Amino acid sequence: MSRIEERLKDLEDILAPHGSALVAFSGGVDSSLALAVAARALPKEKVLAVTSNNETYLPSELGLAREFVDSLRVEHLVVNTRELDDPNYASNPSNRCYFCKSTLYSDLAALAGERGYDCVVDGANADDEGDHRPGRRAAGEIGVVSPLSMAGVGKAEVRELAKHLGLPSWDKPALACLSSRFPYGQEITPEKLAQVARAEEFMRTRGFRQVRVRHHGDMARLEVGPEEMERAFAEREEIAVELLDAGFLFVALDLAGYRSGSLNAALKKPGKKPKKTLPLIS
Repeated sequence: MSRIEERLKDLEDILAPHGSALVAFSGGVDSSLALAVAARALPKEKVLAVTSNNETYLPSELGLAREFVDSLRVEHLVVNTRELDDPNYASNPSNRCYFCKSTLYSDLAALAGERGYDCVVDGANADDEGDHRPGRRAAGEIGVVSPLSMAGVGKAEVRELAKHLGLPSWDKPALACLSSRFPYGQEITPEKLAQVARAEEFMRTRGFRQVRVRHHGDMARLEVGPEEMERAFAEREEIAVELLDAGFLFVALDLAGYRSGSLNAALKKPGKKPKKTLPLIS
């Protein structure tokens, strides 16, 4: 057995004893691998993929998610967990993700109970444990099973395993929830999310792979991968026209390029207090 097959078996051995699983499936490479492993470890009729489709999810992603689940021949359910209805989330504190994941996983746990699934599974990987990830606390409180993290599978190995399995998302750029485009403390609204979604969908249709449109009120701060920076500057007029039409007054190209979680820098800056953090109820 090759090392890769051994690692896949490690993941399958985590899920197999549960007998059935509801998988929180966003369509990204992490949750795609978790879902594919569940479909290998468990009878297909015992696996349910659930995608939360709301204002924080790029519209184009839903079609891709449906196609992938169909290819695995497991059931797929699309829900709207309405995180924006929670003012604790919409006010965008630095622990915003806690409230999002608490709502999501609580709803999924209730659904799993109603439909007879033994556990809720997510795609968190081992590298997620070291970043600013308040949502991990919510997962722990609700008892979510995270096979990738439990097996010590980090981001690089996730892609390696996904490629071995032939998953179409194996080299897909990271795509976090659209709420991550807002500085902490700036209120998140459906209208602002629609601006970001429109801008990022436009950039994707132009062929940009790694892109973030950070929402700074009237200004859109565009982050693209270093290898795409020159092209973004060359196409600046077309990009500016679209983003201004989306409702921004100013459009800036970030010379530092794409950085995962770049808005978390405000939490780490010496001498600067982070935006308010709402208390968590234990």
